[in-house]
Amino acid sequence: MTSIIHSITIDARDSYEIASWWSKVLDLPIHPDDNPGDPECMIELPSGIHYLFINVPENKELKNRLHLDLQPVAHTRDEEVERLVGIGATIFDDQRRPDGTGWVTMRDPEGNEFCVERGPADRAATS
Repeated sequence: MTSIIHSITIDARDSYEIASWWSKVLDLPIHPDDNPGDPECMIELPSGIHYLFINVPENKELKNRLHLDLQPVAHTRDEEVERLVGIGATIFDDQRRPDGTGWVTMRDPEGNEFCVERGPADRAATS
């Protein structure tokens, strides 16, 4: 027998607040049973995997051992980076290269790292 990944769990100071932020990033709703003040909140991805945000008492202090890589669907990497900065992300490490390749490592409002890679629009422009 094998296992499947059901949830990717992310520690949070405020699970509802950070789940709301990621809901904007992914354009997916928070689970309808989740409310402000809940100790955990969930976003279900189209694949069936869940992002589960769980309250923990401590702040994030070290580098993530696991992070998400995002790929824009309808626009370029640079447009997505701009959009994410506009809703509260910060740029942590910019690895964009002059030839259009590379990625940007960002942090969500609680400091969790994630990357924004090139999407189809970027690949079409550099092929």
